[in-house]
Amino acid sequence: MKTASLKQVKEELSYKSDQELVALCLRLIRFKKDNKELLSYLLFEMDDEDAYVKGIQSKMDTEFEAINTDSYFYMRKSIRKILRQVKKYIRYSQKKETEVELLIYFLEKLFNLKPSIFKSKTLTNLYHRNIIFIEKKIISLHEDLQYDYQLELENFRK
Repeated sequence: MKTASLKQVKEELSYKSDQELVALCLRLIRFKKDNKELLSYLLFEMDDEDAYVKGIQSKMDTEFEAINTDSYFYMRKSIRKILRQVKKYIRYSQKKETEVELLIYFLEKLFNLKPSIFKSKTLTNLYHRNIIFIEKKIISLHEDLQYDYQLELENFRK
């Protein structure tokens, strides 16, 4: 089966009635959890970005509390899983401020994790890569926000 281009899909959707569009959306969200999560964000959470960020941060809190700290192997697996989830939520939002805010919060949780991540080279590298990634994202923001986020990021560079 050949997949249609975005232009073809847009054109075909413009011919559909409202009821048909609703039916197509409902059918689409049945097949993948990501589709359902994205549609939930677009319908219910897009208007209140602050509440969306707070919800993700509280979810991160519970995930970090549930990390198995018996060995660094288990910690790495859990931390990577949390980072994957955070990046998925960032893709839903597509707002740079949300992205920077969530990644800084992730770094804060990682920094305060016990036992220290700095005893594991892999986790230390993950930490430093995320700092560099955030610095690149901050450059694209408004000057006032850049200054605020740079101040927050200074705490993690030390």
